[in-house]
This record gives sequence, structure tokens and C-alpha cells, in this order.
Amino acid sequence: MTMPTFPTYFVSHGGGPWPYMKDQFGQMFDRLETSLQDIPRQLGATPKAVLVISGHWEEEDFTVSASPNPPMIYDYSGFPAHTYQVKYSAPGSPELAIRVQSLIQGAGYSVHLDPKRGFDHGTFTVMYPMYPQAQIPVVQLSLKRGYDPKLHLEVGQALAPLRKEGVLIIGSGLSYHNLRNFGSKGAEASQQFDDWLQQTLVQSEPTQRVDKLIHWAKAPAARLAHPQEDHLLPLMVAVGAAQNEPGVCVYHDENLFGGIVSSSFQFGNAAA
Repeated sequence: MTMPTFPTYFVSHGGGPWPYMKDQFGQMFDRLETSLQDIPRQLGATPKAVLVISGHWEEEDFTVSASPNPPMIYDYSGFPAHTYQVKYSAPGSPELAIRVQSLIQGAGYSVHLDPKRGFDHGTFTVMYPMYPQAQIPVVQLSLKRGYDPKLHLEVGQALAPLRKEGVLIIGSGLSYHNLRNFGSKGAEASQQFDDWLQQTLVQSEPTQRVDKLIHWAKAPAARLAHPQEDHLLPLMVAVGAAQNEPGVCVYHDENLFGGIVSSSFQFGNAAA
């Protein structure tokens, strides 16, 4: 069977270990969960592997997780005891890790393999709703410290061949990430920044889109939405890997955490 060229995604991954806290969160993340559950249908085929660029991992140089059996990283605090016991048991893929390393090196950037890195919650909270059986190998790619948006766009472009090799590329972050201003305090800023994201990612021509993303800090409410851009940079990699292809919003919520506007986007044409 010939694999399709998969689209890429930037997903807003919600708050903490939410898929394992349905009793506590109620219906807050139902819309996000539905959007993630629909991604396998959109793809039209099962990926051979998934590459996740998580906003919860950054290193001095780009780094790729290379463990065949990644452990769990419970990189959150103050949640119920059972959320520190959950296990997303997908295998890793040292072969994909080496392929990712080769592509990034081929673009002229330093990149390392980490044989011990596990799944942080930027990865397992989005993978669990999509593939609850954890049957598909998952590899993580770190951000590079310094948060250079152009660099992350270029690395995404270097990774584009993976899309024809059966690999699904997901940037996992949040379209709004200001922990001091969640709820109603962040409503206006999140709306303003989301409006800019929609215009930039969905309505702009690809060349305009790239230029706007490089200068994202000039966007309305940019630094109110992202005082630190760790949760925005995964978007750059996802866009870079589908640089000349259209974007579409695949998830939108205007009342997350009592008032936050949150969105996810797909780049490139899916099956449906």
C-alpha cells in the first residue's frame, strides 16, 4: 500500500494530564478530545510513526529521543496521585530518530540523540486520544534554546521528506500560554492573538505566512499570549514541514479555563 503524504499539525494540548482527569475537568476538554480523535480519520491511513515536537522539551541543540522503550516524564505538579502513574506505552523508534538526525544535520544544524528521553505530557496527552492502544512508534524532537522562529521553520522544512515516508509530524504546544493570566484575565489577549493566528495561518499566502511567523512578536497581544514562546515554537516546525501548503483550523474553543481562546491547525491536505 502506498502511503499518502501526511499533513502536519500544530495542536493546543490542553492543561496538565487532562485525558486522565475526566472527573475533575468535566467537559472542559471535550472539544479538544474530539478534534484529536478525528485526526486518524483525517489522515486516511495509519502512520508508520509519529514525530512530536513538544513545547515541554528544549536543549542547547536540537535533540531527538532515541529510546526503543521511552519512559514517562510527569512534568507537572499539584495533580492527583494517579496522574503520576499513568503509562502511555507506545514504543520509540531508534530508526526514525536516526533519520530525523540525518535530515537536520543535512540542513546544516547540530543535532543529538538522547537514548533515555521519555514522553512528556506535551506528547502523551495528545497521543492518547488519537491512538489509545499506543501501537504506533513515537519519537520526540526538542526545541532549541534561543527560540529562533526562523531556525525552527527551517528545521521543519528539513523534516518535510518524512511526510512521504509514513511519518506524522505534530507540533504540540498551546496557541495561548500565559499561566499568570488564564481564565477571564486572559480572554482579550487570547482572542486578539488567536485572530492573528487565524489570519496568518489560514488566510495568508504561504510566503506571507512564513514572514509573519518569523516576526510573530509584533502580532497583537503577542507577549501577553506568550511571555515565553516555548509553547508557540512547535508551530514553526509544523508550518516549515508543510511550508507551501494551505492551513486550516481543526479545533477552536473560546471558553477554555473560563475564557481562554484556544486553537489547533492542520497544514497540507488531509484525506477528508
